[in-house]
Amino acid sequence: MENDFIQIAKSAKQASLKVAGLASEIKNEALNKIAQAFEENKQEIFDANKLDLTQARSLVDSGEITQSTYNRLKLDENKMRDMIQGVKDIANLEDPIGKNLFVRKLDDGLTLYKVSCPIGVLGIIFEARPDVISQISSLAIKSSNAVILKGGKESKNTNKKILEIINNALSKVKEFPQNVIQQVFTREDVSEMLKCDEYINLIIPRGGNKLVKYIKDNTNIPVLGHASGICHIYVDESADINLASSVVVDAKTQYPSACNAVETLLIHKSFPKADELLASLQLEEIKLVSNPDRWDIEYGDKILSYKFVDNVEQAIEHINKYGSGHTDCIITKSLENAEKFMNKVDSSGVYMNVSTRFADGYRYGFGAEVGISTNKTHARGPVGLEGLTIYKYKLIGNGHIVADYVSGKKQFHHKDLTL
Repeated sequence: MENDFIQIAKSAKQASLKVAGLASEIKNEALNKIAQAFEENKQEIFDANKLDLTQARSLVDSGEITQSTYNRLKLDENKMRDMIQGVKDIANLEDPIGKNLFVRKLDDGLTLYKVSCPIGVLGIIFEARPDVISQISSLAIKSSNAVILKGGKESKNTNKKILEIINNALSKVKEFPQNVIQQVFTREDVSEMLKCDEYINLIIPRGGNKLVKYIKDNTNIPVLGHASGICHIYVDESADINLASSVVVDAKTQYPSACNAVETLLIHKSFPKADELLASLQLEEIKLVSNPDRWDIEYGDKILSYKFVDNVEQAIEHINKYGSGHTDCIITKSLENAEKFMNKVDSSGVYMNVSTRFADGYRYGFGAEVGISTNKTHARGPVGLEGLTIYKYKLIGNGHIVADYVSGKKQFHHKDLTL
């Protein structure tokens, strides 16, 4: 007899084939009903979240989870507002499915189309943050994918309530298939998910280095994500002190436990306001660590390593050696140095004079994201709708056969046509 997870995965696969052909109007109706349902039932979500927070406090006290994990778990009015707006924003985005990416005339009457299509079934494994369910479910619906969600035990009550509201809303949309958004809860389910390459097309982990490494080491399914967020800011010799201070403070303190918070500050040895910069950070209760034992630490707290470097080349070398390929920034007035930095730093996001906290699908205008990818295949950076699509080739002809081209009877034209 098949186990429960295999049945869930099979039903997700069947649902993915049905949702792949849904019209944009149906998907948008579904998203708008979800946003409305969140607004109408947000107190139920807050009540479930309070229960999780109460239980999680004892986990912090016992050392089972960190304070930063606890902070990510909390849903407040601001997060709820962003959650609801994120669903609405995704509904208003262009449908990413069925778009011609290129059209090429191979020969008279023989035309090749490269067309965007869904990936299929997504397996999402995440820790703490319950608003992840809303983001990923909305993106999956708009991109015509099915999804199986596995959240952390510390947010179980909130996760269950949010998914219950989502599926109740979807049940009111005519023609929307069942089992597009499903959820599992146990470690055994994770183990089964990682083995389920027959039905699941992509695994997306959202969590710490330990979780991501475990997933990558224990599955044959493609994995999209990042293991850690070791983000850097390099303050160049020509940097403006007020701009540098403001950006670093925001990147470290606005949400210290986020993966796009800065963890290492590199300062040009000749930056004339270095002492003033470091003092301004301490005034914001940032703990500064000079030359730590390790440079690849993701603190997730108001702690910041710092180091003086000789030049922009040395900063680039440091980042490419110790960084995680997430998001790194240069503070400078020199366009030459900025261009050198942004071209040579090997990260999914390279910034000039702005906070690393902008590395976010919502802030990029993607509506939301399923996570930040440091991969170099398929999708990189904040992964929104486009990152949840792949493509297929459609070839339309009229009795064309390869033998005619091999014999020289016919020749290819290979002419790209305007979209």
